[in-house]
Amino acid sequence: MKVSALLENKEFKCLNPQVGIEGVIKSGYVGDLLSWVMANAGHGCAWVTIQTHVNIIAVASLLEMSCVIIPEGAEVEESTLERAIIEDIPIIITGLNAFEVCKILGNAGI
Repeated sequence: MKVSALLENKEFKCLNPQVGIEGVIKSGYVGDLLSWVMANAGHGCAWVTIQTHVNIIAVASLLEMSCVIIPEGAEVEESTLERAIIEDIPIIITGLNAFEVCKILGNAGI
């Protein structure tokens, strides 16, 4: 599934649509402890995290993630968005909780 296909679901909104949204989501990962995510998430994953500070972009870029999904309507810091544009990482927000996001990803075959 491509990031663009996920965004067809009206529950999801990309905060930086100027970045590439044609990346393929190969897997999903949920976690908020950055060191744990760095050690366990995979290349091309959609990362679901409540963290919104700029360091999430460093982790997403390092692991070449397809996107970062911020659940429960958490507000993303401006510095995070600016860095996400530079690193070409889609930041997706949703009002859904992390479990509901995972159900959608799982039902899509991820």
